[in-house]
Amino acid sequence: MTAYLNALGLVCALGQGQAEVARKLFAGDCSGMQAQDGWVPQRSLPVGAVAGPLPQLPLAGQQSRNNQLLYAAALQIEPVIRQAIERHGVQRVGVVLGTSTSGIDEASAGIAHYLDAGHFPADYRYDQQELSAPANFLAAWLQLEGPAYVISTACTSSGRALLSARRLLDLGLCDAVLCGGVDSLCGLTVNGFNALEAVSSQRCNPLSVNRAGINIGEGAALFLMTREGPGIALLGAGASSDAHHISAPEPSGKGALQAMGKALDNARIKPAQIDYLNLHGTATEHNDAMECRAVHNLFGAQLPCSSSKPMTGHTLGAAGALEAAFCWLSLSEHNPLGLLPPHVWDGQADPQLPALNLVDGSQRLALHGPRRLMSNSFAFGGNNVSLILGDAP
Repeated sequence: MTAYLNALGLVCALGQGQAEVARKLFAGDCSGMQAQDGWVPQRSLPVGAVAGPLPQLPLAGQQSRNNQLLYAAALQIEPVIRQAIERHGVQRVGVVLGTSTSGIDEASAGIAHYLDAGHFPADYRYDQQELSAPANFLAAWLQLEGPAYVISTACTSSGRALLSARRLLDLGLCDAVLCGGVDSLCGLTVNGFNALEAVSSQRCNPLSVNRAGINIGEGAALFLMTREGPGIALLGAGASSDAHHISAPEPSGKGALQAMGKALDNARIKPAQIDYLNLHGTATEHNDAMECRAVHNLFGAQLPCSSSKPMTGHTLGAAGALEAAFCWLSLSEHNPLGLLPPHVWDGQADPQLPALNLVDGSQRLALHGPRRLMSNSFAFGGNNVSLILGDAP
C-alpha cells in the first residue's frame, strides 16, 4: 500500500520551515554550523544548533528543548493536522517518532542541582526525560487517542519511525500518522561521541581523505502520513541489523546493502531507477568507508549522491526523518529547478574508497515523474534503514 507524506514541518540548523530550509539546502549553506565553547572541556566544537527563539510549550510538565523543537515543526503544519483529526477522529490518528535524547539535557541539569543542593529543582519531572516523552507530548497537545510511541535505535530512530508509521496504516490501525523525529543538543551526547574520539574540531568533511569525524546537530522533522494522495509518497523502506559491533560499522557494508536492497524490493524498482541518494555520510573514517563500498557495490559510480551533514550536523535520532525531508523538499514546489543537495567538502577524495558521483551543482533532478530518491541511515549496533521517496504512482 502506498503511503503519502502529505505535509512536512521541520526545523534544523538550516532554518525553520520548508521555504527557508530548502533555499539554504540547495545553496549548500553551512552558516548554521557554528563553533561553540562549553560542550566539552577545553575545546571549541562546531555544532548545528537551531538559531532564534522557539515557541513556548502549551503543557506544564513537558518543558524540554526537545519538545520545543518538535512543537516548532508541528505548528508549521497544524492546520493540516487538525483537518486530519477532524476527518478521521482522535482514535484513528497515531504518533510515531524517533529520538535519542528526549529530555535528557533537562534531566542532567536537574541531577546537577540535586548533587549541589541535595534536592531536585521544583520544576524537575522525571517523565520528561523518558524516551516516550516526545510522542506523549504531541498526543496530549492534540488530544489524540491512537497509538503513540517512540522508537530509539540511535541514528536510525526516525527512519524506522516512518517505516513503523506505514505499518500502522497497512494494518488498518490508523488512518493518519504523525511521524518523524526530534533530537536536541545536549552535553551527554556531545561528550559521549567526543569520548569515542569521533567528533571533529572542524566542519565535518564526508568522504574526504581528510575527514576527521562528525559534528553534532539538533532538529525536528514531522510528516503527516496517510493512504491518500496525490503528492510525495514513501515508495519503499528497508531495514536490517547486522549486529557487527556496538559502535563500529560492519566494514564490508553488508548490512547497509541489505537495507538498501530491501527498500528497492519493497518499492519494486531496480537500482538504476533511483535518481539521487542522500548518504548517511557522517565523515567518520569507518562509516564513510563502509557506506562508500556498499553504495558503489549496488549503484556503481553514476548515481548522484551527497551528505547533507556539513549543513546540519548529525542530528542523531532525528537524522533519518530530517534527511528524508530533504528528499521531500527536492521533489516539492520549493525546488523548481530540479536542484539536488550539494556535497559540501574539500574535494580531496580518499584514494582508498571507490569513486561516487558526488553532487557538485551540475547534476539535476528531472522536473516531472517518476522520480525516486533514497535516503540512508546507519546506527550503532549495526542498525540500518533505507527509505525511498518519490512521485506517487
